[in-house]
Amino acid sequence: MARTPTTIIPLGFKAPDFNLPNVVTGEMNNLLDCSGTCATVVVFMCNHCPFVIHILEEMVAVAKEFEPKGINFIAISSNDVVNYPDDSPKKMKELAMSSGFPFPYLYDESQDIAKSYSAACTPDFSVFDKQLLCVYRGQFDDARPGNDMPVTGSDLRRVLHCIADSSPLDFEQVPSLGCNIKWK
Repeated sequence: MARTPTTIIPLGFKAPDFNLPNVVTGEMNNLLDCSGTCATVVVFMCNHCPFVIHILEEMVAVAKEFEPKGINFIAISSNDVVNYPDDSPKKMKELAMSSGFPFPYLYDESQDIAKSYSAACTPDFSVFDKQLLCVYRGQFDDARPGNDMPVTGSDLRRVLHCIADSSPLDFEQVPSLGCNIKWK
């Protein structure tokens, strides 16, 4: 497991559009189909990553907590499924169903969308405001597999509370850390 941080790029970039298959519904979803009325969280993740597995239950809880406030989550997997078959669309659907994802889980087979978002790791979080401009690229919280920190989602929750309350995001944004995306 290669410990890879989020690529640091200037905030304010417009969320790139996409048209990707939703592994649960079988339908194609684009950014506007999935975005929230208040904000949108785009997370690049996969099934097998220990960093994702470590936070998954709490990430689902945070998504359920903020969805009624107009903040939607979108999960995208861009991993090479030939070399990482646990990340196949079939396995993605199984994980989404068993974990009760309240958000779409999309498959980026070409890996073009991960590249357009400058995604580097799993999990890799970007939060976009209602104009779909990036206001946060950072970690879920300080918890990592093996560091004995509780999984709370504190960093992401803080961002989402600020957005929901129309408060400024005037705090340090710590990059996420996880497994590198498995490029073809």
